[in-house]
Amino acid sequence: MNNFSKNLTLWLVIGLMMILLFNLFDQAPQRAEEVVFSDFMSYVEKGDISEVTIQGRNISGSFIDGRDFSTYTPDDPDLVRILRDKGVRIKAKPPEETPWFVAILVSWFPMLLLIGVWVFFMRQMQGGGGKAMSFGKSKAKLLTEDQQKVTFKDVAGVEEAKVELEEVVEFLKNPKKFTKLGGKIPKGVLLVGPPGTGKTLLAKAIAGEAAVPFFTISGSDFVEMFVGVGASRVRDLFTQGKKNAPCIIFIDEIDAVGRHRGAGLGGGHDEREQTLNQLLVEMDGFESNEGVILIAATNRPDVLDPALLRPGRFDRQVVVPKPDVKGRQKILEVHTANIPLEDGIDLAVIARGTPGFTGADLANLVNEGALLAARRDREKVSMVELDEAKDKVLMGVERKSMIITEEEKESTAYHEAGHTLVAKLIPGSDPIHKVSIIPRGMALGITQQLPIDEKHTYNKENLLNRIAILMGGRVAEEIVLDEISTGAGNDIERATDMARKMVCEWGMSEKLGPLSFGQKQEQIFLGREFAQHKDYSESTAMDIDAEIRRIVTESYDRATRLLKKNLKYLKLLTKELLLKETLDGKEVDEAIKGAKGETPKKKGLSRRKASASTPAAEPAT
Repeated sequence: MNNFSKNLTLWLVIGLMMILLFNLFDQAPQRAEEVVFSDFMSYVEKGDISEVTIQGRNISGSFIDGRDFSTYTPDDPDLVRILRDKGVRIKAKPPEETPWFVAILVSWFPMLLLIGVWVFFMRQMQGGGGKAMSFGKSKAKLLTEDQQKVTFKDVAGVEEAKVELEEVVEFLKNPKKFTKLGGKIPKGVLLVGPPGTGKTLLAKAIAGEAAVPFFTISGSDFVEMFVGVGASRVRDLFTQGKKNAPCIIFIDEIDAVGRHRGAGLGGGHDEREQTLNQLLVEMDGFESNEGVILIAATNRPDVLDPALLRPGRFDRQVVVPKPDVKGRQKILEVHTANIPLEDGIDLAVIARGTPGFTGADLANLVNEGALLAARRDREKVSMVELDEAKDKVLMGVERKSMIITEEEKESTAYHEAGHTLVAKLIPGSDPIHKVSIIPRGMALGITQQLPIDEKHTYNKENLLNRIAILMGGRVAEEIVLDEISTGAGNDIERATDMARKMVCEWGMSEKLGPLSFGQKQEQIFLGREFAQHKDYSESTAMDIDAEIRRIVTESYDRATRLLKKNLKYLKLLTKELLLKETLDGKEVDEAIKGAKGETPKKKGLSRRKASASTPAAEPAT
C-alpha cells in the first residue's frame, strides 16, 4: 500500500502541473469578432469604430453599435494618426510579459516529465522496490515465523522424503550433533518428482519446522531483459543468505535457470547461462557459504546441467514420487481432517481406486466431494459424493442431458459389456469396480477396474490380458450387432501403443528378442535433438510392425473366443446395463448370473460424434 500511495502521489503531481500549464496558456476564446486588418481600416475610414485598445500589435475595440472586435496590425507608423483624424478614442497598454517562473517551468517541464515517467516505470519493473537502479537486487522473499503455518504434520504420503528433509532441519537446529563426528552440513538438496507430488509443500514444511531464516524465490525471477541482471541477483541472494546464516534458500522450478549450458542457440540463452555460472560458483566456489543450505525443486531433472547436480553443490537428490495406496490414504486423511465426514466412510477404498493420483489430484478430489455435498445441501460429506468426485476427476462430468439414439445406446451397452465380461473371464485380471453407459467427457461409456494391490511392474501375461480386455468392446459389437463403430477408436489406439512398447521397449517379443528399438524422446529440448532417432533397419521395422500386429490380433481372437462361448452372459449384462445405465461390481456379478430387467424406454435423437471413444479397463497405461 505504501508503494501504491507513492506512485499515486507522483501521478497526481504530474496531473496538477499539466492542468496548471493548461490554465496559464489556454486563453478562452473571446466573444469579440475577429476581423482582418484591411476590413478594420475600412471601418475606420467609414467612421464605424468608436474606440480601440492597442497592446503591442494586438488591437481590440468596439464598433459604434456596441459590438466588440479584435485584430492584429502590422508595424504601421501612420495608424495612430489615422485613428485620431477619424475621432477614434485610443487606449494603449504595454505588451504582455510571461512571468519568469512560468518561462522556467515551460522550458524545463518536458525534461522533468520524462525523468518522472522514467523513474516511475523503472520502479514498476523492479516490483516497487523503491530504487530505480535496483536491477541486481534479489527478489527473494524472507518468510517470518508468523507466515510459517505448514509443518511436516501437514505432509503425508512421502515418508522417505520427509526423513531426508527432517535431518536437514535437525542439522540446522543442532549442528554439533553431526559435526562432532566429522560430518559437514549439506550444501544443497534437490527435490525431484512429477508435478503435484508436494515438492513445494515440503519446502513450506521446512520453513515451518526450521527456526532459521527462509528465503524463497522462483527460477524465473533471476532472468530479466537486461544482460547481467540474473548473475547479479544470484550474488545478492547469497550475500543476504550469508548475513542471515544459518539459513535456507529455496528455489522453485530451478530448471528455468539451470538447463544444460550450450543447449540454446545464442541470444537470450547467454544471459541464462551467465546466471547458471554464477549459481555454480556461489554454491561451490573459492568462497565458502557455511550455514547456507540451498533447496531446489524441479520436475525436469533430465534437462539440468551436470555440474549443478554433482556432490558439493546438490549433495542430496530427494525423489518425491507419486504416492502408493497407503500414501494416498494418508493424504486423504490430511485433506479431510477439516471436512465433516459421515460415519462409515472408508478412505482406503478411495485410495485403492485412485492409482496414479498425486497429492494435488487427491486434494482436488476431496474439494470436489465437499462442493458436491454442499450443492446437495448436506451437512456432511458421504461416500457417494467422494466416489462421484473420483469419477469426475478421472473421467469427467456426467453428460446426462446428452440425448443419444436407442441404437447408439445399445451399441455402447454391448461395447462396455464386452469389456466387462472379458475382464471377468480372464483369470488374474483386476476386479470390475464400475461400468456405465452414461456419457462422460468425450466418452459414451466407461468400464473401470479396481486393482486389489498396488502394481509397479507388469509381466507379459498381464499386458496380454489387458490388450484382450481392450479388444472386448470391439468384438462384442461385431459379434452381436454384426457391425463396427468408431467407439473402439481409443481402445485400438491404447492396445497398439501397449503392444508397441512390449516389442520396442520391454523386449517381450520372442522373434526380436530382448532388444530396445528407437531412441526415447524424454530428454529432447531446444538445441539437443529435434526428432526421434531411428536406430534400426527397414527390415527390422517390418518385423516390428509384424510383431505388433500379431500381438493385437491374437488378443482380438482371444476375446472373440471368450465372448462367443459366453454370448448369453453378454446379452444378460447388456440388458441390465440398458435398464440401470450404471452397475457396480456386485450388480455385474448378479447380472451375469441371470438377473432380469425391464425393457428400457426409448429416448430422443442426437448426433454422435465420430471422434468419441469408449474407454475400457482401468488403470490406463
